[in-house]
Amino acid sequence: MHFQFRKMAASSEPLQVRQQVDVSRLVQGLGDIKVPQPLLAELKAAYVGQDTVDVHGKLSVELDMSCSRCLKPVQQHLNIPFHEQFKLVKPSEEIQDEDDDTIYVDEENVDLVPYVEESFVLHIPMTVVCKETCKGLCPNCGTDLNEGTCDCDTEVVDPRLAGLKDFFK
Repeated sequence: MHFQFRKMAASSEPLQVRQQVDVSRLVQGLGDIKVPQPLLAELKAAYVGQDTVDVHGKLSVELDMSCSRCLKPVQQHLNIPFHEQFKLVKPSEEIQDEDDDTIYVDEENVDLVPYVEESFVLHIPMTVVCKETCKGLCPNCGTDLNEGTCDCDTEVVDPRLAGLKDFFK
């Protein structure tokens, strides 16, 4: 998945890219996150002048994760917007404005896969829940509170105020 600046400048039509990218290796060290299918990148690259190419589109992927409250399996679908702008510069050329969102490259051929992978990693959710009303697990005995209750004492008393517990009795 790449484009060449010279070909983009010579063409009046934008380059359409629809490709699958295997991102399973990127989540190997992230615990219980699995990617059952490759990420689908649907991108459009257009030359916008002054040695600049604008790439935009969307990335779609399914993630298998565990609910952060009850640990049940959850399938999460991500639709990630993708937008990057690339500018070709000579290796000796000084970059004018480093605060803009333009990616400066010094090679004619640009591989988009590292940028797609970076966008994917940045959009992986930190936590996911099976449903908004998920009650989670009992912190004492581990009972799934969505399926029933337990007999554990869940009242937490601040030890600094424990002496005042029987004050009004």
